[in-house]
Parts: sequence; C-alpha cells; structure tokens
Amino acid sequence: MQIIEMFKALLLGIVEGITEWLPISSTGHMILVDEFIQLQVTDAFKEMFMVVIQLGAILAVVFLYFHKLNPFSPKKTVAEKKSTFILWMKVLIACIPAGIIGILFDDQIDKIFYNAWVVAAMLIVYGILFIVIENWNQGKKAKVDTLKKLTYKTAMYIGIFQVLALIPGTSRSGATILGAILLGTSREVAAEFTFFLAIPVMAGASLLKILKFGFVFTSFEVIILLIGMISAFFVSILAIKFLMQYIKKNDFKVFGWYRIILGIIVLAYFGLCTFL
Repeated sequence: MQIIEMFKALLLGIVEGITEWLPISSTGHMILVDEFIQLQVTDAFKEMFMVVIQLGAILAVVFLYFHKLNPFSPKKTVAEKKSTFILWMKVLIACIPAGIIGILFDDQIDKIFYNAWVVAAMLIVYGILFIVIENWNQGKKAKVDTLKKLTYKTAMYIGIFQVLALIPGTSRSGATILGAILLGTSREVAAEFTFFLAIPVMAGASLLKILKFGFVFTSFEVIILLIGMISAFFVSILAIKFLMQYIKKNDFKVFGWYRIILGIIVLAYFGLCTFL
C-alpha cells in the first residue's frame, strides 16, 4: 500500500513540475489529478503537500538561473551586481499584492474556490483570454524586451495581476504572463520575470502551509513529501527549458486552446458525476 502512495506522490510531483511553469494552472491540475488518484493521507497533510512540493519547482529556477539571480557572484562586475540587486527589488515589490491578500484571506480562498468547478471555469476563462490577448498583441513590438527595461511601476502592476492567481485554475504563471504582455513586455521577459517572481511567492506560501500544519511529520509523510518535491524539481527543469525554447518562435495561444478543451472536459465529467 505504501508503495502505491509513493507512486501517487511521484505522479503528483511530475504534474506539478510540468504545470507550474506552463501557463495551464498547476493547482488546478493537482486538484483534478487528486480527484482520480486520491492520495491516502490526512486532509491536513494533503492540503500542505499540494503547496509545499512547489519548493522543488522553485529550486529548479534557482538551479537554472543561479548566476543571473546571484548578486554576489565573483564573475559579475560591480554594475552587474547592482543590476541583480535591482532585479530582486522589482521581484519583491511585485510580490507585495499577492503576499498581503494571500496571508489575510488564505483560509477563505481555499474554502470558497478550492474545487473542480471553479478550476474548470478559470481554465476556460483564461484560455479564452490567452487567445484574445495574443491576437490583439500580434505584430506589436514589445516596449520591454529586457529585464533591465522593466520598471518598478510595471513590476508592481504585474504583481497585481498575480493576485488573480490566488483562485485555483487561473495559473500564477498564466496571470502574470498575460499581465506582462498587456503591459508591453516581450514573451521572454514575461516568462523569466514570472519564474523569478515565483521564488519568494511560492516559498512564502509553502512556509505558511507548513506553519499551519505544524512541524510534526511521520516518517512516511516525510518520504511522500520528498518524493513529490524531488520529482517536481527534475521535471521543472525540463518544463522551463521547453517553454523558453518554445516561445522564441511561438505564442501562447496553444496553451489557451488546451485550457479551454480541458475545462470543457472537466465540466462534462463532474456534471455527469453529479447527474448520475
């Protein structure tokens, strides 16, 4: 039985690693996958697990962009170190809106929105928005084509868009990427800033969930959590590399269509289950 639960944790980690960075909603997919595989743990542990395995995904960003994010690198000039500190300031400023709302309303958000119906609706709504916004943006030259050109004001606005992602099914990367594109950034800048923005946001969310759960784990719970985090880490590396290569020649509309199709399938499935 424990081997089966470990396999489920591995599967959830893989899903997290793929969906955290692609704009298709990791939380939404985790809720939906859990509907079918049903990880056999306490409700309190499952709630914490679904968030904390994101730490594995965060470490993938740190691993891939360590030099770019490290303001103390001996290989950087003084100007480059200053530029890195400025980048971190922009990231932290962008975290403020979601951080405040998340801390104040975490329990209420989970209670009201954490269900398959909301996930399905958000998958469809933001899928449509991706297609509409990409069509609107087609042929336009990005005003912000490097992270250095990203102003503090624009970073704050991107952070406001991130608040929308507190609703499951929205996608944190999806909300921030859409917001960044609307604000005139290139797809590459939008994606990279979204990756960096995830580090303090997801670390903070994970810490909040761990504090809420408490630091009392069984040995089996520790194993389950580590399996989820480690698999999320390795799969995230592949997902991030794929996305950055993909958007060099393509837009985000394919993710919009994917979201719409998946949302319709989810609505049909749970509608049928309710009817039967």
